[in-house]
Amino acid sequence: MSDDTTTTEDAPAALPGDGLREGIVDDLRARIGDALVDSHIAPNDDVWVRVTTAGWRPAGEALKAAGFTYFCFLSGIDWMPSPYGKGEDDPDAEPVEPDTEIRQGVTGGETRLQVFARVTDLERHVGITIKADVDDDAPVVDSWSSLYAGANWHERECHEMFGIGFNGHPDLRNMYLPTEFEGYPLRKDFPLLARMVKPWPGIVDVEPMPAQDDEDAGAEGDSS
Repeated sequence: MSDDTTTTEDAPAALPGDGLREGIVDDLRARIGDALVDSHIAPNDDVWVRVTTAGWRPAGEALKAAGFTYFCFLSGIDWMPSPYGKGEDDPDAEPVEPDTEIRQGVTGGETRLQVFARVTDLERHVGITIKADVDDDAPVVDSWSSLYAGANWHERECHEMFGIGFNGHPDLRNMYLPTEFEGYPLRKDFPLLARMVKPWPGIVDVEPMPAQDDEDAGAEGDSS
């Protein structure tokens, strides 16, 4: 008799299934059809789905109708590696050719920019992260602000920081930056001038604590 949970050198043990999250993905697919592009389930942990740009609003409506009535957050992602390197890199190190390959993470993607959100079903105690590609030349999706009231200022922040537009949002005014500010600070190609002038604090040489100095001095005295 075979045992599906046994392992061999070439085959790891099968993970237990997750009927709850598998059912959520199946139900969402039934509601929005081909607009659901991809999904990923970490059994008994979490679930992610990617939908088409046009399917962003219908997916939100479908999830709310399915019981995901609690809105957690919404934001954007810029998957392009920074052309300026990482802020924590040593400025005195030999410069290296920057990595320019775009990798979109869980459930993949086809564009540099994506929008993503998290909603929760409070009765079943389960959440889902949903994301969609947005056109790099005209980054815009339909607003969730009339669907989830909490999405209002999240979309304003996303618009201000990533330059992603939200069709149907009642007021996309800036919340943090002056109206005439140019650029989108959370895009990877936006230069963080403060980091160019002053390196990231984490790479600055740190002086040893006084206790460490005393211990080192004691050790030297014992060896003399």
